[in-house]
Amino acid sequence: MKGLYYRLTTSPDEETFVFQENEPVSSPSDYHVKLQVKACALTPINTKLISTLYQSKDSVPVGRDVAGVILEVGPKVSFFKPDDEVVGILPLDFEESGLCDVLWVHEHQLVHKPDKVSWVEAAGTIRDGLCVYTALHSLAHLAPGNFVLVPDGASPFGTLAIQLSHHRGASVITTAHSEEDKQYLEKIRPPVARVIDVSKGNVNLTEKGMEETGGLGFDIIVDAGVILYNTEDSVTKPTLLPHKHEIISLLAVGGHWVTRGQYLQLDPPDSNILFLKGASLSYLNEETWNLSGSQQGRYLHILKDVMDKLGGGILRPYLDEPVPMYEAKVFMEKVQRKEIKKRLVVQL
Repeated sequence: MKGLYYRLTTSPDEETFVFQENEPVSSPSDYHVKLQVKACALTPINTKLISTLYQSKDSVPVGRDVAGVILEVGPKVSFFKPDDEVVGILPLDFEESGLCDVLWVHEHQLVHKPDKVSWVEAAGTIRDGLCVYTALHSLAHLAPGNFVLVPDGASPFGTLAIQLSHHRGASVITTAHSEEDKQYLEKIRPPVARVIDVSKGNVNLTEKGMEETGGLGFDIIVDAGVILYNTEDSVTKPTLLPHKHEIISLLAVGGHWVTRGQYLQLDPPDSNILFLKGASLSYLNEETWNLSGSQQGRYLHILKDVMDKLGGGILRPYLDEPVPMYEAKVFMEKVQRKEIKKRLVVQL
């Protein structure tokens, strides 16, 4: 079937993203369902992770967050029937692009889509919802009354993190990277405790954060990237990301720091501060759910809860306007370069 693929090994004059026909490598099992794709979200491809896990691959499919209608079910499928509306995340080793019209998907990769949720909303929320649940519940053990810091709240992940924290009864502080971001965050309901504008680069985040928490620090910090070391460029060109020392300083006693920094490095003094505070550091990698089948039940429960909260209006995703299939390649190149702030969904 024809879909969009990302070439892992290309020369400078070759295209990175290409539409190509790919034949299914394996035939569907008795537990697979035939899915007609209605919407597929575009997310950046973690090329370093793919290259590490699958060194022999030349290309990987684009689009793994899909929503659609089930056309057929295998003889041993027990969760679904034809005409069911579903949403899910295709596994990391899936051979076909989510931008194909029809896919054969294992039933344990899908959950039901609520009737009141659109295809675009479902596909555009499922992955960020999974990441937020993993960070706040599985890793940080979010509880009512917690102080939560969400840097860069005006992002698909940050928006859902703010909303889920509010729903659990936490007090949320976030940062804005531009005036537009600040205006968006100030309109979120229920409102965040404070929006700290770091767009000018002259804000002392540690001082502001401690002021908001009464000097206690944050129980949970979920970063969107951190600065590891100061360089000459960081002095002349201020960055919007917090420094790792700011994050460590802002943690409360017994606090949880959840990072998406794949190559985060801590020096002995940093570890000593975490030890003295009894704080913990966790790495957020949403792919771990699919790398082991031992957590499949919890994984499906999280996906179902994300959809239930989306249908109930508790989660409201940060989505861009849907794009047609013929523009998917152009927009995916922008997504990979991280030029698009909101979550982008292709409507088939």
